[in-house]
Order: sequence, then structure tokens, then C-alpha cells
Amino acid sequence: MRKRRLLRRARDYGIVLAVMIGLGGCNDVGEPYVVPEGPMPPKTVMLAQMMRELSERPGFTDAMLSELEKGGKVGAAFMTPALLDRLRQMILGKDWEGLDRFPGWTMRAINPALQVVGKVAAGDPKETSAASDETVMRQLLDFGPYSVTKAETVSLDEPSTLPGFTTDGIVTEMGADVTRGDGADAGLVPMHAESQRLADVLNRLSLNGMDGYDPMIVTIMGHEAATPQELVGALTASGHSVEVYDARYFANFGHFHYKGQDVMMPFWVNAQMLVPGTTRPLLVPVSHAEYEWKVRGPKVNADVSWYFGIDGKAEFRTMDTLDQAWVMARHAHVYRGADAVEVTRLTGKMLVAYVHQRLARPELPFGGYYALGVCQDSVAAIEKKLTGKVTLFPNTADAALFDDARDAEVNELIAAIPKDRGGQPPEPERIFGSLPTEDLAAVSIPGLGADLVSVHGAWREGRLERAKGRHHRIVVWLEILGAVLAAAAVIFLRWRMKAA
Repeated sequence: MRKRRLLRRARDYGIVLAVMIGLGGCNDVGEPYVVPEGPMPPKTVMLAQMMRELSERPGFTDAMLSELEKGGKVGAAFMTPALLDRLRQMILGKDWEGLDRFPGWTMRAINPALQVVGKVAAGDPKETSAASDETVMRQLLDFGPYSVTKAETVSLDEPSTLPGFTTDGIVTEMGADVTRGDGADAGLVPMHAESQRLADVLNRLSLNGMDGYDPMIVTIMGHEAATPQELVGALTASGHSVEVYDARYFANFGHFHYKGQDVMMPFWVNAQMLVPGTTRPLLVPVSHAEYEWKVRGPKVNADVSWYFGIDGKAEFRTMDTLDQAWVMARHAHVYRGADAVEVTRLTGKMLVAYVHQRLARPELPFGGYYALGVCQDSVAAIEKKLTGKVTLFPNTADAALFDDARDAEVNELIAAIPKDRGGQPPEPERIFGSLPTEDLAAVSIPGLGADLVSVHGAWREGRLERAKGRHHRIVVWLEILGAVLAAAAVIFLRWRMKAA
């Protein structure tokens, strides 16, 4: 009788334990999630839909991956060989659900895939301080028809004589009704010549802050400027309005169009927060951040942006192409007057610091993109200086690389912002602050809006849960092993009872 009671207890406890752990293990490890197919913005398709139709077309997948490898104007173009191979596996394996949330990794997982350079030998800044070779400088920075080897004075009183906007070099025909690259923004292209001149001038004025250069002077209606910030002051003094926007977008790392439709192609990162009521982590598209100058007045009407891009250039640029609708846009901050001057001063300082870095460390992959930060880092650093807060994610700059004494102010700004290279869970404020809209329900990426609303509500109400990491999964598997051992004990006791 005693053996039978022990057997029943062991059997009952084992079954209960196995069921409880089995259920708990399934929930903790994850649950199936089907990405909704809509609603979608007009004339938009998801990447998976395009690849369902074209992946069997000979050579198309390789052609698409080759285009992605080229990079472009993308705030988060993390397309390294490892990630391209992962994308190829999903396409060949017809993992359409995975493709629409590619790659869905944490920053800790993304770091090795991006071959983060943490052991780069620092160059001698004294040996690269002048860099008077104009050919070298033009590889690092665009400054149009101006020179870095002679002094000159440029007047903005007359209209720009630079050519107008063209899609040459921007839009590529790939066949199969697919193009890569966005067309013209009708509201901005009429100002292209003026915008290009202003971007070139701002880049060249920034170089006045480097050793070894003869200065450029810019004049506008009787006012002179020898630095980017002085030019903003001169424009204001001459009757122009100048506004600087801290702009955020969803990064479009594809820029594909299929049969006249936009192809939705974000780069997804695990935010390490659970969607309430599920065991799914919140996946968010990486955002793109930049500063944008809107200048209007009697002589100059132009729009230019500034960011550090996948091309390895931290510079002022034109912004003439039309963003796809799902990318959205939000101005997190608007700076005018003295604040606009200060943002311009700091971006000019950042530009010089990145030129110093590129000259000292030419071996950095992607022109230093990711190792020296992505587009968010410099914007976040300036945001902290002006507002006391950082609301951008991810930031990837290795602060140890910013060691050039000539750039002490920039070094301190970069060191002061949160870093996401180590895989620490990001603050919710930075996740939501990076988004290109405050109306979370209006996000047009299928499934994302509902997840954002749910997680944001949980955060505000103090019930946000963090996603369980690898160590938790190990515990779950150990618990499952315990359940298996309990079941084995039941079998063993039953065998002993029969043997007795």
C-alpha cells in the first residue's frame, strides 16, 4: 500500500509539474505571430509580397541583394554580408513572415553581425591634421565647386547657377517592374539649385575650423560669415527666416518600388519589451534622424539636411527625393533664433570631428558608420546638449574612438549619450521618442500600431514587462528537464512496484 501511495503521489506530482512547466515553457520561449497584411497605405506592398512573386525569377534575388549592399541614403543600412546572407536564407526558404520582420534581433545580436570594430588602431591625428589633398577631402565631404586649397569669397546675393534636380544616379531600373530609389519631391525640387549651393557652402565653411586651410568667406546682402553658425546669423540679419528641425523618420533600407507601388522595407530591432497579453517582444523599425534647415527670404530659399550616413559622410545635404508614405515624419524639436545658431555650430563641429576620424582611421568599414555611430548618435548628442534629454535609439558610437583632443567638445557630447552596443534594454522614452509620429495608432506598418499603443499604455501605467533573455530560456529548459526526470521517476517507481 505504501508503495502504491508513493507511486500515485510521484505520478500525480510529475504530471502536474510536467503540465505546468510545459505550459510555462511554451509561453516563455515564444508564440506564433502572423504579421497582419493590412491596412496598408495606398499604393504600397510589403517586401514579402514582392518577393513571393519575384523570388523564382532567375537572378532577381541576387540582383536585389547586390543593390542593398550598395547602401545609400539610409539611416540604418546595416546590410553586412552576415545580414545579407540571413535575408537570402529567408527568401530561399520562403519565410515570408520572417521577411516582414527582418531581422528582428536585439542590438546585442546585431553587433557581431555588423563586425563591430573595437580594436582599431588609432591613427596619429598630428599626421593627418592638414589633409590638404583636395582629392582626399572630396572623398570625405561634398563641397561642390569650391576649393580647400585657396581662400575665396562667395556671394549668395545672386541666384545659384548649379544644375537642377535629376534622378540620375538616384533611381535604378532593376527589371521585373522593380526600381530602386525615390523620385522627386515636388515641393522641394524647384529649390534644388539653391539648396545644393547652401549645402556646399555650409560644408566648406565647416572646414574653416580645421588646421591647414585657407578660409572661405560667404556674403549675403552686406553681411559676412566665416562659419556655418555665422551664416545662419547673417541670413537672419538680412531678413531671412531660418528654422532647424530635429526630424525623425522610419528608415527605409530598401527604397524599392514594384509595379508603381512603394515597397515597405523597414529594418526591425527587438526593443526587449513584451507586448502586453503576449510573450512576444516589441519589434520596432529602426528610425532615421537628421537636422533640417528651412531657409526662406529675399535672396535664399533652400532646404538642406545634416546627418552621418552609410556613405561615411557627416555633412550637409540636399533633401529633394519623395519619402514613401509609410516612412512618415515628425519634428521632435524646432529651433529658431539663438538655438538655430547653436545647432548649426554643433553640427559644424561634428562634421570636423568625423573628418578627423575618417582621416585617422581609413580602415573602418562603411566609412566608420556604426563604429562611429549611426545617424542618431550626433543628433542625440546635440539634443542632449540643448534639451537635457536623449530620445533616440539606437546609438552605436564607440566613445573610445573619439579621442582626438582637437574635438574635445564633440568627444564629450558623444560620451554623454546612452549606448546600445552592449545590448542593454533601451529606455522606453528612447523607443517612443525615435518614432516618426506621436499618433501611434496612425502608424501604417501592419500590426505595429496596435503593438505600440499596447506597450505605450503599459509603460505609462507602470505595468511594462521586459522580454526574457537567453538566461531565462536556459532556466525554462532546465525546468523542462526536471519535468522529464519526474516522468522518468514515475516510470521507474512503477517498474519497481511491478518487480516487487
